[in-house]
Amino acid sequence: MWAQLVIPYLKHGVAVLALAAGCIVFARKWIAGGVCTSKARLDGMTVLITGANTGIGKETARDMARRGARVVMGCRDLLRAGKAAEEIRRSTGNGNVAVRHLNLASLYSVHEFAKEFIATEERLDILINNAGVMMCPKWITEDGYETQLAVNHLGHFLLTNLLLEKLKSSAPSRVVNVSSIAHVGGKIEFDDLFFGKRPYNPLISYRQSKLANVLFSRELARRMRGTGVTSYCLHPGVIRTELGRHVESCYPLLKTLLSIPAYLLMKTPWQGAQTTIYCAVTEGLESKSGCYFSDCVERELTPEAVDDEVARRLWEESARLVGLTKER
Repeated sequence: MWAQLVIPYLKHGVAVLALAAGCIVFARKWIAGGVCTSKARLDGMTVLITGANTGIGKETARDMARRGARVVMGCRDLLRAGKAAEEIRRSTGNGNVAVRHLNLASLYSVHEFAKEFIATEERLDILINNAGVMMCPKWITEDGYETQLAVNHLGHFLLTNLLLEKLKSSAPSRVVNVSSIAHVGGKIEFDDLFFGKRPYNPLISYRQSKLANVLFSRELARRMRGTGVTSYCLHPGVIRTELGRHVESCYPLLKTLLSIPAYLLMKTPWQGAQTTIYCAVTEGLESKSGCYFSDCVERELTPEAVDDEVARRLWEESARLVGLTKER
């Protein structure tokens, strides 16, 4: 009698658990997004990746090394970068992985890095502008600029421009800019780029910097037309990496909500690196220069992200801010 009462409930419970497990598996596959399927080899090529000591940058560096490339990791923390490079060498069997100091919050550091790179490296086939900061407090760089726009955009803008001749001489070559879906709703406030007049908002600042990535990539593609240098930008997905540490400090409730289901709701660094890798190595992507990708698929951009006049103005203002006088 007891068994007859209990067994149906047990069966119901098992069915519910099975359904829940199936939903979780489906959700994980959906969240994981696209995977780069290209088997392209990069033997004899040089790839430069900023912020490559952790997160998607590290996974991107590992993939490039597996494909046979010489990988140069431009990182602020040389100790952590050295450990990451050694791990990549061991896991891929590619010993041609180098570490160089690069602090994108310092224009001086960017100049010094580029100077050394040009003097010591024969070529540059792929430049991956991956490093970034997300929703940090209002920090001001040594150059007097708000940190998110300085690191996410201006540092990479300067680095790319300083290395353009190396990219041209190595053509066909690519520049890959890691942006974010957060660019949607962003606006380039030319009258107050660094929040000197308006109250600082970390999310608004982040959106501005990510929109700047998209516009920079688009304008770079236009200016490099016919040179063999192509440009791409992308949204990597929502990923559980160190990049989100400031988000959690700004929004403690969000940290609590994400503490348990984070690994169900977010991509792993390997999954998050797939679109970067796709843009870097996929054959025949040259006709898509200036385009925006997510989950290894080209995505349509919002009107503010395809405004060529804003893109041109941003380029000119960025060149002024970083001290580039030569027209490119």
